[in-house]
Amino acid sequence: MACSTEIQAAFIFSSFVTFFLGLLFLFIFRLIWRTIKKWQNIKGTGILLELLLTKSIGNKHLKSLHFQGIFRNRVEMLLSAQTLVGQVLVILVFVLSIGSLIIYFINSSDPVGSCSSYEDKTIPIDLSFNVFFSFYFGLRFVAADDKIKFWLEMNSIVDIFTIPPTFISYYLKSNWLGKRTIASTPTAFCLSSSSNSVKLSKLLSIILSTWFTAAGFIHLVENSGDPWLKGRNSQNISYFESIYLVMATTSTVGFGDVVAKTSLGRTFIMFFTLGSLILFANYIPEMVELFANKRKYTSSYEVVKGKKFIVVCGNITVDSVTAFLRIFCGISLGKSTSRLFFWESKVPPSLELETVFKCNMAYTTFISGSALKWDDLRRVAVESAEACLIIANPLCSDLHMSIQKTTSLNCLCSTLKQVFLPKIPSWSWTAGDNIICFAELKLGFIAQGCLVPGLCTFLTSLFVEQNKKVFPKQPWQKYFLNGLKNKILTQRLSDDFTGMSFPEVSRLCFVKMGLMLIAIEHKSTFHGQSGLLLNPSAQVRLRKNTLGFFIAETTKEVVRASLYCASCHSDIFIPELIGKCSCKTKIHEHFPGNCTLYLVALSPASGDEKGGKFSNSPFSLLRVFLYETEQDSDQLDSSGMFHWCRATPLDNVILKRMDKSKHEFRNHVIACIFGDAQSTLIGLRNFVMPLRASSYMRQELKDIVFIGSLEYLKREWLFLRNFPQIYILSGSALFPEDLHAANIEECSMCAVLSSSSKASSNPALVDTETIMATLNIGSLRISCSSQTPEESRKNNSLIGGGTSETFRFPGKSKYRRIPILTELKNPSNIHYIEQLSGLDESFAGTSLHLSTSFSTGTVFSGSFLDSLLATAFYNYHVLELLQMLVTGGISSQLEQHLDKSICGMVQSYSSVLSGRMRCKLGLLSLDQTILSDIKPRKTFGQVFCGSLDNFGILCLGLYRMIDEEENKFVITRPANDFKLLPSDLVFCAIPFSTSCYKMDTSSKGLYEMTNTPSNEESYILYP
Repeated sequence: MACSTEIQAAFIFSSFVTFFLGLLFLFIFRLIWRTIKKWQNIKGTGILLELLLTKSIGNKHLKSLHFQGIFRNRVEMLLSAQTLVGQVLVILVFVLSIGSLIIYFINSSDPVGSCSSYEDKTIPIDLSFNVFFSFYFGLRFVAADDKIKFWLEMNSIVDIFTIPPTFISYYLKSNWLGKRTIASTPTAFCLSSSSNSVKLSKLLSIILSTWFTAAGFIHLVENSGDPWLKGRNSQNISYFESIYLVMATTSTVGFGDVVAKTSLGRTFIMFFTLGSLILFANYIPEMVELFANKRKYTSSYEVVKGKKFIVVCGNITVDSVTAFLRIFCGISLGKSTSRLFFWESKVPPSLELETVFKCNMAYTTFISGSALKWDDLRRVAVESAEACLIIANPLCSDLHMSIQKTTSLNCLCSTLKQVFLPKIPSWSWTAGDNIICFAELKLGFIAQGCLVPGLCTFLTSLFVEQNKKVFPKQPWQKYFLNGLKNKILTQRLSDDFTGMSFPEVSRLCFVKMGLMLIAIEHKSTFHGQSGLLLNPSAQVRLRKNTLGFFIAETTKEVVRASLYCASCHSDIFIPELIGKCSCKTKIHEHFPGNCTLYLVALSPASGDEKGGKFSNSPFSLLRVFLYETEQDSDQLDSSGMFHWCRATPLDNVILKRMDKSKHEFRNHVIACIFGDAQSTLIGLRNFVMPLRASSYMRQELKDIVFIGSLEYLKREWLFLRNFPQIYILSGSALFPEDLHAANIEECSMCAVLSSSSKASSNPALVDTETIMATLNIGSLRISCSSQTPEESRKNNSLIGGGTSETFRFPGKSKYRRIPILTELKNPSNIHYIEQLSGLDESFAGTSLHLSTSFSTGTVFSGSFLDSLLATAFYNYHVLELLQMLVTGGISSQLEQHLDKSICGMVQSYSSVLSGRMRCKLGLLSLDQTILSDIKPRKTFGQVFCGSLDNFGILCLGLYRMIDEEENKFVITRPANDFKLLPSDLVFCAIPFSTSCYKMDTSSKGLYEMTNTPSNEESYILYP
């Protein structure tokens, strides 16, 4: 029978009245509650507040809150299916929703405007279903934190428009399909959508719910007609035809056989078309991919004769791949070399990573597999690869995974170039196998920053590729950005340099070609192996085909060093004019090697008497001092590269707060460590070794105080016990009391090291402890009033190897900050550290390497190290130079030596000379050091030439003040005509035995670096 208008209105208004009255009630309740809370805050001591806070009422209120909390927790456990009852409840909701949908399909066969009698068997069944849905709705309402937000959710609206009409049908003893056509469908799929257990079912439920709901609305309005026309334009279409119309509309085809005739239906179709374009454009392709997922990237690589390729596997992420490709493809541009990225997962790559591969499809081929499976190794033809690179994951919980991958590769083909530990029998350094230990390099960078402020940034800037355009606002920013353009480049030197000393060649390259030559490759007389020399002395003579290391901007510039001709270019001082000449014959004396060193023994009386100044005379002497080995001072390890001591018991180095008078540290290094008994070791030995390099004299060594968990440091101590002057303070850098116990006020540098904890789901949280400790230390203000002007002058003379601690000029500030060097795992967290710079004009919104903190040398991140894999493949000499600069002189050959006898003491003077006769990096003032004797010294070029000619000191860059707060920034390789300021500090490569200070009674005791001869026999280099 037909339903009257009153009955239809009752069904319709039951849902609308329930929705709007409930929403109004919730708004009124929230308004009243907020008014009461606001009134209580204003009338803090009023009568009502006193009544509420009485003991009896307060206890009842607390019990009520406790009961409510327990009840809500139980309800949330039920709804989330965490208990057996909750799982049964969720299953019932899904099953009954499907049943309700089936009942709707049955009732939809009747005309929309008709009413069925109560004798219809489906009415009591549907009523029982909706009673259960009402109970489930009440549970969800109680568990909701925000009731209004819950009331407006899609699932809640579905229930509100589904449940009340069922109770109305029971009251009126008749049933009308009406609005149930809109609301009953989405509930049937809420299980898949809410649990998110299967991605495909979630997508399918969203699409089908949208289709069925839209079809229900079309079915209602088309069969009922427009209300204002009283149904005159209605048409009789079935529910199936409505679904057909909706699907045709979704596909934007529209065949025209079934169309909407009512105004409401056509208006709905217009908006539904726009919504479906957005919805299904995202979901349909993803569903198709899930249906047709047969694991892509499973093909095999066919080796093409004459075409080289490289296999890269391991930690393949967007960041590591992007950094690798930026360097690798930039170096090999134009070469016919393809790359294979061998992925280590069963899961396909992310869309972002897939996009990276597609953008570089001319260079890359991606194949999915595992390095632990021989079938996958053969699929990529790894035995025919030019190299195999393994990128280790520093956050991997399985520390032995990369070792096992390397072993798997080496078992298949023992001649591959591999990047990991040389613990495999077929490993060979001479065959090209190499190591890049990111942990060693990372801690080495930080250690150098502790020795010389700003040096960490200086070295990092030489290996960072900066492609982002930045517009500097201040002059100092322009100088810093210009320095970032420089990098380490190698070039074979012209044979016209044969027989010349390194200072002569370096000066000639600087003056004539605008190049800064800093090191050369040499063949050691003592070990017979090739190595690198940083700023070697005048006793080193270059031979044919010598490899030089330059700090320059482009390879086009360094090529001039190989094209230089003494005959054609002797009178040319414009670098651009130096090119390939027409000389065919050149007469040179032949020398069979790269360079030669001669060693003779002299008495102590034959030492230099000119205060350590360097002379160009071939008979000039460099003093090298060695203490008696019986004493515990100046003992070196068996390699002669590091200071050594007998194994120290852990109890002897643990600092006790009660005995503060026994450890009044001054000019020491504090390292803040975060870890516990279960944390992975970060390898503090790599941090200590550069600080204990033998290129520094024993009296120049700075005490090292580790602040951290004693349980963690006990595990690290096994590798630190043979290094002198190391102390442990159990505590945390998050507590100022522990920092003051380590006498942080007098430290030369405080390094905050990141822990090796597992990766967090939120990348911003991986540096939480590091950032909090940095802000804690940065908030400390140390009074400078206790320092005399003379002490202030001395403290600014030398930084690195000396006793500088305040880095300030007298009369500028009453307070100073603690010098900090912070390590960040996530470079994006730099904005937390930037606030400590105190500079308004900073590089806002830029990356870490463009931040003010990085430019001033107060922050470091090892994120750029991923690009070293590509650099090492094409030019392993650059990697060797980096290891030498950062780790205190460690080379691959030395690591083999250290593995055999790390704790032994030096046995011969020859090993001491081979280990100690190397330059150290330092920071010299233009006023209080021997650089003040250089005349003129108005430009960087004048200081460079003067220091090299007179003292053998190689100037590399500047550390310049920004403002009166004495923030300093790094300038890498300034231009030859760069104007100097009196306050500038100069980054230098200082020969081992060179004295950097004038012999005056006021500074000799504290700051002179000249080594005092002992009664033992001294050794010098003699041409």
